[in-house]
Amino acid sequence: MTESDDQAQGQPKRRGTVLLAQPRGYCAGVDRAVVTVEKALDLYGPPVYVRKQIVHNQYVVDTLEGRGAIFVEELEEVPAGATVVFSAHGVAPTVHEEAAERQLKTIDATCPLVTKVHAEAKRFAAEGKQILLIGHEGHEEVVGTMGEAPESITLVESPADADTVVLDPDREIIWLSQTTLSVDETMQTVERLRSRAPDLQSPPSDDICYATQNRQVAVKVIAPRCDVLIVVGSGNSSNSVRLVEVGLEAGAKSAFRVDGAHEIDATWFDGAETVGVTSGASVPESLVEGVLTWLSETGFGDVEPVITAEETLIFALPPELRRDIKAAAARELT
Repeated sequence: MTESDDQAQGQPKRRGTVLLAQPRGYCAGVDRAVVTVEKALDLYGPPVYVRKQIVHNQYVVDTLEGRGAIFVEELEEVPAGATVVFSAHGVAPTVHEEAAERQLKTIDATCPLVTKVHAEAKRFAAEGKQILLIGHEGHEEVVGTMGEAPESITLVESPADADTVVLDPDREIIWLSQTTLSVDETMQTVERLRSRAPDLQSPPSDDICYATQNRQVAVKVIAPRCDVLIVVGSGNSSNSVRLVEVGLEAGAKSAFRVDGAHEIDATWFDGAETVGVTSGASVPESLVEGVLTWLSETGFGDVEPVITAEETLIFALPPELRRDIKAAAARELT
């Protein structure tokens, strides 16, 4: 069938190919956090309060709100004795203390990989080290990590900051990082720090999340072939924003972040033949499917999956929730 035949039958003119990156979308920590809120609503009934966005995706937040979740910024907005879920990004010890004082029933949905960074911060602070935390000021994950040892942690936001951060000559220095950063930029920051402090120590294992790294690798593979790269993800999602930057650095002619198909601008594709599609680690696959449908309806109907890794990691639900689920199941049997 020719292009004219397509148009005669009402089909969109064939314009090009979609390179669909894999892995993309939900990571194990995000899946755990979202399922935690869903299970809490099923078990306890609405409302269930959630401190901050459970994950950084507006569609997910809106969907959970529709089921009865109430998202709050601080615990003072939660009625005494109510159930509250802590988001995947983690919280400082002071938040746990406040929750205990107000007799709140807490479920901690912090991603285990973030919990690992918290544990490292506490251990290295106890050892008397100066901790340089590479991350973005104000991000919930950074706020929570710094809260573990505020007197020992100094924030470093970028490679440029590495040149000016005050280093303590009398202490061993170690770096940690936010889990959702650009791998390349983080290592640039580390090298700049090491040029000033040759004995700078590294964490025992990589702090940047496996899923963040895998999604960046996948984008690097497809980007050189892309006239346009579409990253599905919300604007407050650090890892989604980084994917746009990584794509441009890796050779994509243009790259755009959208929350969903409704934000796509048709003019982005003028003259384009190859479009890349990926999504951040907090994005449900339904939003990607919506983008693929939009592209298909405008002539980009040939989809080529590009697989760079397989992800099989699964995290167990928070222990306090598993305990209550087990107790409820036992009551049903009696």
